[in-house]
Amino acid sequence: MNPVLVKRKFDERGTKRVKLALVDIDGVLRGKYVSLDKFWSAVESDLGFCDVIFGWDISDALYDNVRFTGWHTGYPDMRARIDTTTFRLIPWEADTAFFLLDLIDKKGAPIAVSPRQVFRQVVERAASLGYTPYFSAEYEFFFFRETPQSLREKNYRNLSSLSPGMFGYSVLRAAANSEFVLQVIDQLAEFDVQLEGFHTETGPGVYEAAVAAAPGLQGADRAALFKTAVKEIAARHGLIPTFMAKWNADLPGSGGHIHQSLWDSKKGQNLFAGENCGMSQLMQHYIAGLAASLPELTAMMCPTINSYKRMVPGFWAPVNATWGLDNRTSAVRAIVGEDKSTRVETRLSGADMNPYLAMAASLAAGLDGIERKLELPPPAKDAYAANALPLPANLAEATRLFRQSSLARKAFGEEFVEHYAATREWEVRQYERAVTDWELARYFEAV
Repeated sequence: MNPVLVKRKFDERGTKRVKLALVDIDGVLRGKYVSLDKFWSAVESDLGFCDVIFGWDISDALYDNVRFTGWHTGYPDMRARIDTTTFRLIPWEADTAFFLLDLIDKKGAPIAVSPRQVFRQVVERAASLGYTPYFSAEYEFFFFRETPQSLREKNYRNLSSLSPGMFGYSVLRAAANSEFVLQVIDQLAEFDVQLEGFHTETGPGVYEAAVAAAPGLQGADRAALFKTAVKEIAARHGLIPTFMAKWNADLPGSGGHIHQSLWDSKKGQNLFAGENCGMSQLMQHYIAGLAASLPELTAMMCPTINSYKRMVPGFWAPVNATWGLDNRTSAVRAIVGEDKSTRVETRLSGADMNPYLAMAASLAAGLDGIERKLELPPPAKDAYAANALPLPANLAEATRLFRQSSLARKAFGEEFVEHYAATREWEVRQYERAVTDWELARYFEAV
């Protein structure tokens, strides 16, 4: 948005402050409030932001194995550029505007390790081929009547769910919490994160939200902002959500499904739509690319140790690189119908995904299938029983395949691949050092 239009909006709404943020390697929003004077100064000449944002993990522990920043660099400030096209007013914070940031290098280009830049460059690759990609995220997540303090006091056990029992698509449960539910829907829309649907899923206090599709970077921006926005709105109702892929061994996991399609940049037509409500040849090549490359790109879609606890047979998550026609057991679901709605759904990623990276991986694999004109393998019926490429069983295996991926290095660049692989190897090492409750209960007395 033009700064003149931003100024007009500020004056119309009586804006008093601005919140600026960027998304780190784990998909977490990191940012700060600034005064209006500071904001306008930054619009003209950027501002400083500590590069530790890409030098620590999800719990602020410093990486010891990345080259981008560290004690060897002194964790300096980098230039941060405000993306004025991301302007939003925050409905649940009076008189506050919001913008996303990009850290930039000395030449003024967004840095290579930034997830937002990774997705941007794949979108630009699609544009060079004449395609406008549309993306949306579909999240499943659990609400609890807890606070950050009570979670820790209870050691994350015996938590109070928003509602009891298994009651998917329940009009009753949503109506019982309608004040909160409607506020989520309405305030997200005011925040330019429109929802196409919002309903209970099967599980205590679990909901599913389908974020409306948007072209290119906007689709990933909406998906990334959705999670933090829901957390902030929920906190005002004494609630806290979790987007863990699998928070409870006895309950279904939480998916972060990605819907996508390619449109003709000039004609504005959905290029996935074929004749007679079928799949176009382009869509078939795209799906074939996903089926061929999902194993080596899984680390970008399933970024945590916990991601792989969800990927077990019989729990609505894939275990191999399959595709199917409207098949929810497969890793890739082809949804065909009217021209506008024909699309591909990647079901591999969980709610813990970084949407920029998950969408970048999906788009890069699909474009690779198109460029190589890959043939579509037979569709799966029961994907759990299908003879197909297995998906990695854990983060260590996924990261090893990612490091070896020539597609990843071609699509995302050497610097990002090395940085991201190092951060996932760090994550694995932290887990390997941990002594879990399961180990204590199993071995403490008996061995």
